[in-house]
Amino acid sequence: MRVITGSARGRRLKELEGMETRPTTGKVKESLFSIIQFDIEGRRVLDLFAGTGQLGIEALSRGAAECVFVERRSDAVHLVQENLALCKLTDRAHVRQGDALAYLRSGEKFDLVFLDPPYETELLETAIAHIARHDLLNVHGMMIAEHPVDKVLPALSAPYRMGRTYRYGKIAVTIYHRDGDEGAQV
Repeated sequence: MRVITGSARGRRLKELEGMETRPTTGKVKESLFSIIQFDIEGRRVLDLFAGTGQLGIEALSRGAAECVFVERRSDAVHLVQENLALCKLTDRAHVRQGDALAYLRSGEKFDLVFLDPPYETELLETAIAHIARHDLLNVHGMMIAEHPVDKVLPALSAPYRMGRTYRYGKIAVTIYHRDGDEGAQV
């Protein structure tokens, strides 16, 4: 698992032992960042189910202004901190240990949100609904949701909308957009 490009290009990230954490595959990560490459620089990012932190670290390496990493497991939190130090990205990172859904209650807004929870749970659908219901994306923000290809994700009401779903074998990535308020009355 390596950082693809940017200031930390080529750095090998440490991984967690065992099968409880499932890192995004290199092919999926490379494709994902190719899709959003022009939407990263200067943006505020949330890596909600951080695991090893590789998605948020890749965003920071590519010029994101800051990234908040949220992970419930203490060993994963320590690993994210180690990976950030290895990549010299700690100055723009905030690592939080705790429940991801509880963290969303803080009401903080983001430009990009990475959602890659354990597949066998309903955490993804719950997080997507909560972010939309409480409008936690800034205007023109995006949620990037990784999920099994056979999982049906919820449609959202305006100003949120489901964008394209990209398929990579058994894995899919769906992009949600938060549209602007151009049509709103002032």
